[in-house]
Amino acid sequence: MCGTMKAIVKKESAYGAVLMEMPIPEINDHEVLIQVKATSICGTDVHIYNWDDWAKGRVKAPYIFGHEFTGEVVKTGKQVSRAKVGDFVSAETHVVCNQCSMCLTGQQHLCNETKILGVDIDGCFAEYVKVPEQNVWHNPAQMPVELASIQEPLGNAVHTVLHTPVSGKSVAIFGCGPIGLMAIAVAKASGAVQVFAVDQNQYRLDLARKMGADHIVDIGKGDPVEVIKQFTRMEGADVICEMSGHPVAINQALESCANGGKVNILSLPERPVTIDITNQIVFRGLTVQGITGRKMFETWRQVSELLRTNTIDVQPVVTHTLPFEQFEKGFELMRNGTCGKVVLMMPSNQRGKK
Repeated sequence: MCGTMKAIVKKESAYGAVLMEMPIPEINDHEVLIQVKATSICGTDVHIYNWDDWAKGRVKAPYIFGHEFTGEVVKTGKQVSRAKVGDFVSAETHVVCNQCSMCLTGQQHLCNETKILGVDIDGCFAEYVKVPEQNVWHNPAQMPVELASIQEPLGNAVHTVLHTPVSGKSVAIFGCGPIGLMAIAVAKASGAVQVFAVDQNQYRLDLARKMGADHIVDIGKGDPVEVIKQFTRMEGADVICEMSGHPVAINQALESCANGGKVNILSLPERPVTIDITNQIVFRGLTVQGITGRKMFETWRQVSELLRTNTIDVQPVVTHTLPFEQFEKGFELMRNGTCGKVVLMMPSNQRGKK
């Protein structure tokens, strides 16, 4: 397909991004071209937009960023057999090699050669994006595009929470950004007996209530370690999901965990974090697990079924839908924390804004 498209481009190694015309991607034999219908802004995108220390060390401008989206297949490569023109799809954003030991043992999400859409290669903040056929995930025809576009981050929440069995256990979620908010719903649906939502952003703590959190812990009003222990017989939460990336919160998360408990860390701190391994982890028998991406494609199946059966409702997390051209407003909402999930609608799907 020839021609140009509108795209949000990280044009320079500096703060911000620009909307500009870019060539429509050309696909290879194993790839598909997707017309983007909706794309959502992730915390990783905010790192890139702000050009913080993590972004400086990872991404190379100029390029198109963004990695959460849904759309319609408009072209397929010669070797593509599973996807066809007209399919309503989303996509796994980790492009893997299929040859390393991790890939060959069914752990593609840990591939040694992973390239991430919108981080290492051109992404979906554009009218069109190309992905390998193996990354395509087919959506139910009736799924709203807003929800279809946030399945990738919902997969992060599902992977983080369900890495550890939570049925009958207490779960504390540190950081109530969009993924943390979705994690609340996942934990409740999976049988957690009580869920703590820990943050200092009142807007997002209010959303945490809507998502079903049993205890709202405002760190600006008290020590979360003391609050969590108060409701857990002074033992601490059985499972911790760390979503904030803040050094203080990470230490509080470790202190809030019960002896022998599990700490699952999804967050990406901008800088190295100092922790007391001896006293916070070793002597207390904690298991600390790093979470990256989604299990391919076990997590996608879980996400799809949770949504299809209405087992979880993540619609309250989508607080703003904006026209694609208003991306700067979307990033400002994310930077200020005055939103849940911000979804940018492409012209063919713009339905106004909330």
